[in-house]
Amino acid sequence: MSYINSEVKPFKATAFHNGKFIDVSDADLKGKWSVVFFYPADFTFVCPTELGDMADLYPEFKKLGVEVYAVSTDTHFTHKAWHDTSDTIKKISYPMIGDPTGTITRNFGVMIEEAGLADRGTFVIDPEGKIQIVEINAGGIGRDAGELLRKVKAAQYVASHPGEVCPAKWKEGEATLAPSLDLVGKI
Repeated sequence: MSYINSEVKPFKATAFHNGKFIDVSDADLKGKWSVVFFYPADFTFVCPTELGDMADLYPEFKKLGVEVYAVSTDTHFTHKAWHDTSDTIKKISYPMIGDPTGTITRNFGVMIEEAGLADRGTFVIDPEGKIQIVEINAGGIGRDAGELLRKVKAAQYVASHPGEVCPAKWKEGEATLAPSLDLVGKI
């Protein structure tokens, strides 16, 4: 089953955000662009490099009107403890959602059932609550927030420019394509 253009399933959870515990639900993903960024576990190895990379680029995502949510099957209490003890995680100012029941992780299809952990899944959700980008990496392969930022810009461009598409390696300001019969076999 493809998740592209599917609606985010209902969920309610608690997140650690800017020194507080906050409630987060699927309703929070509507009305703006969102990135839901799953990772296996707090206090690990690749995960802090990814979350730190995302923290470094978070201001750029915010400029685009995008909210980022990190999700693992740890509790919100564990997120706070990690934040309080890791210099890398202290940089994070986006919500870190606790999903100890695995509900959200299963809703997005990234639960590693035998481990009770999430795959490295990245989902970009449009303001209508529909998934526009899905990326899932194996546990040992870290993601690049800069590449995700490029993809978000492309998704936003395509959404606001009907009839245009972004080719491979497209960057903001570069030429797009307008699919038509005249382009078939010419690219």
